[in-house]
Amino acid sequence: MSKETLLENYADVDQVSKRLGIHPESVRRLIRDGKLPAIKFGNKWLVEKSVLEQFASGYDGRPGNKATLF
Repeated sequence: MSKETLLENYADVDQVSKRLGIHPESVRRLIRDGKLPAIKFGNKWLVEKSVLEQFASGYDGRPGNKATLF
């Protein structure tokens, strides 16, 4: 089983930032603050794509708007 096959259900910070329309550092902040669940794989943060879609459906990236998954 290849690395790509194992990780196809996960998005990295750059992919998440494009999906949410925010800066990659803002994605890292969401992860650090516990608002977006992620796992650390090596030196990369990975977000499960199903979790990302659930989060994105209720996320508003404009300043001052708060969003959490739970």
